[in-house]
Amino acid sequence: MPDFALGLAALGRPAYINLGREHALPADRDVDAMRAACHAVLDAAYAAGVRRVDAARSYGRAEEFLAQWLDDRGHRDVRVSSKWGYEYVADWRRDVDTHEVKEHSLERFTRQWAETEALLGAHVGLYKVHSLTDDSPLFGNPELLGALGRLRDSGVRLGFSTSGPKQADTVRRALDLEVEGRRLFEAVQSTWNVLEPSVGPALAWAHESGAEVFVKEGMANGRLAVDPPAAVRELAAKHDVGPDAIALAAVRAQPWVDVVLSGAASVDQLRSNLRAGEVELDPGDLADLAEPAPDYWATRAALAWE
Repeated sequence: MPDFALGLAALGRPAYINLGREHALPADRDVDAMRAACHAVLDAAYAAGVRRVDAARSYGRAEEFLAQWLDDRGHRDVRVSSKWGYEYVADWRRDVDTHEVKEHSLERFTRQWAETEALLGAHVGLYKVHSLTDDSPLFGNPELLGALGRLRDSGVRLGFSTSGPKQADTVRRALDLEVEGRRLFEAVQSTWNVLEPSVGPALAWAHESGAEVFVKEGMANGRLAVDPPAAVRELAAKHDVGPDAIALAAVRAQPWVDVVLSGAASVDQLRSNLRAGEVELDPGDLADLAEPAPDYWATRAALAWE
């Protein structure tokens, strides 16, 4: 069965687009309060057997919080992945128009990898391009691809995450990339949920080709937990779990999934998410809930940072 991983997008900065965070996070989201909240969820995840954590340079201070937690606790069995490409620019404010800026350039990669390595060092076993799209300049930048190849050759596994209605095109194009005659990327992290399953066939192909498949946003940024469709509510009642667990159980049911990400913002949310492991669904369950991909992504783009 797939592993669970804890994603730190909602815990490393005071604002994010996930729904259902308002009462999960500290009332005063200063750095110390968010650090304590992040460490509490990491402790609960570790106690529950979760040994994977996913961060990113753009998740505010997530890498810093994670590095402090790893040093304080002394854990050596936690598998860390992080991402480069977006830069956090909100300066710990919730009322700004722009929270992060994307750039897939050699300069951005070089600087952000140095920052990640300084904080997390050998803990990082997988480093991903953040939100790669089919039109990314990465594909036509031989200097950047060469630098990525050198990092791969040093022993760090490389991957990429995807977003948007053309995720499938990106998955196939990126996994076809070779540097020095070897596949560049060994892992892919994509958005898949019962509202937006369009990337599924491409992820199945990726899995069959040997890539490790991570699924993010399995709860549709909280939509499936806060305002679930009737079919999700009915299954939740049947299995005596929350709708969040049903949404993540639907992800776990896909035979091509290796890692399921929880974006929990509190210990209670994490424990509720992990109950997905108690629910057995068939891969086709809830398939009739799919929205047209462009509509889904337009709705996601309209979510407010709060």
